[in-house]
Amino acid sequence: MTRLDTGVVLRELDGVAELKHAEQFQKLVWGEDDPSDNSDLMLAIQHEGGLVAGAFEDGRMLGFLFGFPTSQPHVQHSHRLAVHPDSRGLGLGERLKWFQRDWCLKRGITLVRWTFDPLRRINAGLNIARLGGSAETYYEDYYGEMPGINAGVPSDRLLVDWDLTAPRVVSLAQGSQTRQPNPTEDGLRVEIPRDLDNLLASDPARAVSERLRVRKAVTSAFAKGHKITGFDARTCCYLFGPR
Repeated sequence: MTRLDTGVVLRELDGVAELKHAEQFQKLVWGEDDPSDNSDLMLAIQHEGGLVAGAFEDGRMLGFLFGFPTSQPHVQHSHRLAVHPDSRGLGLGERLKWFQRDWCLKRGITLVRWTFDPLRRINAGLNIARLGGSAETYYEDYYGEMPGINAGVPSDRLLVDWDLTAPRVVSLAQGSQTRQPNPTEDGLRVEIPRDLDNLLASDPARAVSERLRVRKAVTSAFAKGHKITGFDARTCCYLFGPR
């Protein structure tokens, strides 16, 4: 259990009641139409070595994280990360990820992987810039047609590789503001929209066009031997380095 100076406690979920609450928490974040991971599944995975954790303040859940084992003992797949809408901007998502890192390292897990929508600026900033993850795998329309907040565009996803013992990740975990790796010699960058949700609401056709543009640019860079090593929040661009 980790207690933060804000009074928020990070810990594993305890018991069926909290797991059932996590089901409703997922619907609150992703929408009623988006199927949540049910409590029975999370309970079984937790008992078999998975991580089901939350951020709590005075007993109220503010954040949720769910990761499970893979076929490789040193690798965990991080499936869900969510923060309550009224608690965003407090850094809880990042704190939950560092909690996950500590939890994994204590159990001999040194690599965590997860997918995220490459058009979501906030996620890119967290996963790549602040946590030190990288990406070299792109999945086109990974989940097929999706409901809720993901509706309206193909469900493309980037696969993040988070090497928990990499020097940059270690430095970030200790609170150092390390520089992101230098981009490739050709300065390859791929810009993404600043607000995907607003774009989906105001101009769905352009949102689809942006999806296809970014897909083409990123997969082309990967095919040439590059990988995503950084994200520039100021220009809203992915930075690429050698694989």
